[in-house]
Amino acid sequence: MASVATNLEPVTDGKPVMELKGKNIMVLGLARTGLAVARFVTRRGAAVVGVDARAAEEMAQARAALAPLPAVCHFGVENTAWLDGVDAVVPSPGVPRDNPLLVEAAQRGIEVLSEIELAARFASMPLVAVTGTNGKTTTTSLLAAMLEAAGLRAFAGGNIGKPFIDHVDETWDWGVVEVSSFQLEWVRDFRPRIALFLNLSEDHLDRYDGLDGYGAAKARIFAAQQPGDVAVLNRDDPWVWDLRGRLTARVVSFGWSEVAEGAFVAGDEIVWRGEGAEERLPLRELRLRGVHNVENVMAGLCAARAAGVAACAAATAARRFPGIEHRLEFVRELSGARYYNDSKGTNVGAVEKSLASFREPVVLIAGGVHKGGSYDALAPLVRERVRTLILLGASAPLMRTALGASADTVVVPDLAAAVHAARAAARPGDVVLLSPACSSFDMFENYAERGRAFKELVQAL
Repeated sequence: MASVATNLEPVTDGKPVMELKGKNIMVLGLARTGLAVARFVTRRGAAVVGVDARAAEEMAQARAALAPLPAVCHFGVENTAWLDGVDAVVPSPGVPRDNPLLVEAAQRGIEVLSEIELAARFASMPLVAVTGTNGKTTTTSLLAAMLEAAGLRAFAGGNIGKPFIDHVDETWDWGVVEVSSFQLEWVRDFRPRIALFLNLSEDHLDRYDGLDGYGAAKARIFAAQQPGDVAVLNRDDPWVWDLRGRLTARVVSFGWSEVAEGAFVAGDEIVWRGEGAEERLPLRELRLRGVHNVENVMAGLCAARAAGVAACAAATAARRFPGIEHRLEFVRELSGARYYNDSKGTNVGAVEKSLASFREPVVLIAGGVHKGGSYDALAPLVRERVRTLILLGASAPLMRTALGASADTVVVPDLAAAVHAARAAARPGDVVLLSPACSSFDMFENYAERGRAFKELVQAL
């Protein structure tokens, strides 16, 4: 298979200059990302004003991490007077735009920038950035593996692994960053040389005014791209594909129908076509399971080829890639039923893709914190594929109203009860699937903690 050379322009062209020495930087939110920002700016001579709405007694780890730094920290309340003398504000992704400190900063003309924007102003490596409602983590991790298979040093970070800013002082050939809509709200000069928008479906509607507002935040991934850059779009997603005529970068697409340039599926093969060549990857050679993962591989191939990775190296990485934890992760087989951890399926679109990946009858465990939007779109697939629906968490009443008529439905108090109910309901040949369609914050710190708890409970059966 022939390789292609990347013709992307140098990464340093037009990079904004930012001086941090002697500046006062407010870091709003002092969890993982906020602490990484505080370390970064203080290494460059800035002082930190740290703010977190949680009580001081809940923030022992943050207080210990910030103690050696030139930082003044405030916990439990948010006072706009703390903006006096501040030169810039860096909010953590979970801080909404209507936070009083962000509103006041905008009124005072104080620059607000996200961690990825700040990091990009200092980074020397070219970036691939990945966004979308679903598939971000898999595609980001797969892309890093494809670049590494070509002999390049690449990290996968951003919204997964270490924050992007923790990689800035390291030496890499490429950085591959997963970026969320929250992180993209405050970007201006963030310029990925290759940017992917995988898909868009209802999510985080407790934060955004409808699908268009959510999508517009994600579309900011393309805002600073130039004609020599590449935008990878899903042509089967109407909202995403509609962006193609409004982008400055060169568009490459992936989808299920044949195209002259890009990736598509023909029979039982993924086909990549471009630069006068055509390469094929049989689906049976992939370890990844599910229709959504076929799309993730197609997106990854488009981006890897745009980065100059030889098709043989990209295909080898795709064949070897085992998937990621908490996304259709096989846990065990018990009494003829196979158990899968899909705790990362935190929205309706993700669960639709997961259910579509199985032909076997499914015992589905779902529920958690409602994120806005409707569960009605799940009803046809639940009716078709789910033998028993087991609901838990704060969203259980809403989900039962929307889906209870589509399958035998049980409401349980917690995840342990859900796992035991699933074992009782499962028959040989069934799939037991944890795919919540909700966030985890009513019972767990995050989806990863929920997924680990599920695996431990299943292994203990």
